[in-house]
Amino acid sequence: MTAPDGYPVRRDIVDRPGGAAPPAPRAGSFLGDVLLGLSRPQKTLSPKYFYDLEGSRLFDEITRLPEYYPTRTELAILRDHGRALAHLIPPGAALLEFGSGSTEKIRILLRSAPNISTYVPIDVSGEFIEGEAARLRADLPDLEILPVVADFAQTISLPPAMLDRPRVGFFPGSTIGNFEPEDAAALLRHFAQLLGPGSLLILGVDLVKAPEVLDAAYDDAAGVTARFNLNLLARINRELGADFDLAAFRHRAFFNRERSRIEMHLVSTRRQSVRLGGRLIRFESGETIHTENSYKFTRASFAPLAARAGWDVAESFTDPAELF
Repeated sequence: MTAPDGYPVRRDIVDRPGGAAPPAPRAGSFLGDVLLGLSRPQKTLSPKYFYDLEGSRLFDEITRLPEYYPTRTELAILRDHGRALAHLIPPGAALLEFGSGSTEKIRILLRSAPNISTYVPIDVSGEFIEGEAARLRADLPDLEILPVVADFAQTISLPPAMLDRPRVGFFPGSTIGNFEPEDAAALLRHFAQLLGPGSLLILGVDLVKAPEVLDAAYDDAAGVTARFNLNLLARINRELGADFDLAAFRHRAFFNRERSRIEMHLVSTRRQSVRLGGRLIRFESGETIHTENSYKFTRASFAPLAARAGWDVAESFTDPAELF
């Protein structure tokens, strides 16, 4: 049997003993995605499910850790080059932020670019995005803010009020690196279709650097990233009725030099079984669930990826240490 994306399905997901097989979950649903990922020879979970309310809170905490350089570096780039970015943005533009989360970065850009008339934050975490939008409205009352609760990688229905305005995309952070290269190109093509011909996309890209710097950024001394990773299992327990024992898994992150990416895993510390959706999922001791990749680029390696998706690199800004 083969999964829809070509991965062979494991036989260590067992249906309920003594009864009829449970109905197949809907493709693309949280349960369907989790069961599919856990049926692969290398068990996987999609990083898009990290961001429930607690996951969003933990990630915000991660961005303030001393080891986690991307956020503070990107904030400095936005502060240092905000005016230059503003000159690229057409008057009256609607700015769409994909996977918006915290408003810390967008506030810098919005204050540098008063030519933006409308802000459209797009995020899967409805409760979080509405709270951030309310705080932003209080601080910038003249800005039209139209939140959209959606998966930015899927088809999105945009608010009618902004459809006649020039569009600018904002995709900060290193999220583009969470996608396999061909999927990243497909996502950039998706953004191009959503934004329209001649549009601008402001994109954050994390650069290759010393492995020890990368390893520390994804496995901090305070264990916040570990809690963030394990929260995915807690969410599956809470929302899907699974019985993961979080104490029986540990966080592991490392830089895979050959593939130029950080990998995050959850490692089973013993032989065990987990019940989910009427199925029994078996883990061997030391077996991992691969929860995230974060590809790192050079300027030379990213430009062809953008070009395959139909984008030209108009301007490029970095920090003095060329971390981001």
